[in-house]
Amino acid sequence: MAEKKQKPAPKAKAEAKPKAEAAPKAEPKAAAARPASPKVNVVSATGETVREIQLSPVVFAAKPGSHLVYEAVKHHRAGGRRGTHMTKNRALVSGSGKKPWRQKGTGRARVGETRNPLWRHGGTVFGPQPRDYSWAMPKKARAAALRAALSQRVSEGAVKVIEAFEVGEPKTKLLKALLGKIGVVGKATVVDYEPSEYLVLSGRNLEGVRVVASTHLTAYDVIDCKHLVVSQEALDKLEERLTPQVRAAGQGAVR
Repeated sequence: MAEKKQKPAPKAKAEAKPKAEAAPKAEPKAAAARPASPKVNVVSATGETVREIQLSPVVFAAKPGSHLVYEAVKHHRAGGRRGTHMTKNRALVSGSGKKPWRQKGTGRARVGETRNPLWRHGGTVFGPQPRDYSWAMPKKARAAALRAALSQRVSEGAVKVIEAFEVGEPKTKLLKALLGKIGVVGKATVVDYEPSEYLVLSGRNLEGVRVVASTHLTAYDVIDCKHLVVSQEALDKLEERLTPQVRAAGQGAVR
């Protein structure tokens, strides 16, 4: 009789491997360092330093945004275009609508009228027509661009803060003398919260000087000048307007 095959011995159960120790939890990252608050001197109408103030880091130490400022400048300039350019098409150009010669039998090219675009003094095809070049830029984007532009000018030392613009008469020489006393020479943007009529009239004839209300200040006004002269009241209103308002928890922030 054939020998019975012996069953192989059961394999010993593999010993359970010890569980790997859990990796230690990573320590929370340190909060990003807040930008330092820039400081500027407040001068009087005579050019004397009155005090030193600390500017809001949210408004005057914002992250650089060169492309955002570029978009804001392009938006401002596009809104200032007249868009009145116009060319005459074949319907508007002067000339007869009569067919110059018969269609066949002359040996010449067929033509329907003398006003066609292929002829001299004919109409223009797809020429420019009156249009509006402006477009709507988001409010938050305009505010962020203005913060970036203000931060850049503060870092360059181009921002001067004055207590108030003491211009009691509508005379150009009064504003010119005031700007000279605080060291402003060349192209300048003068910013006040509610510019008085005397201030506006005094700056109207000064070459390179633009008087702007703080509520209408744009990134273009900030960039397109050598000096940015801001009154103390206008500065406070700018910080109030450009500081993002924080909503309740979980609702994000509103700018």
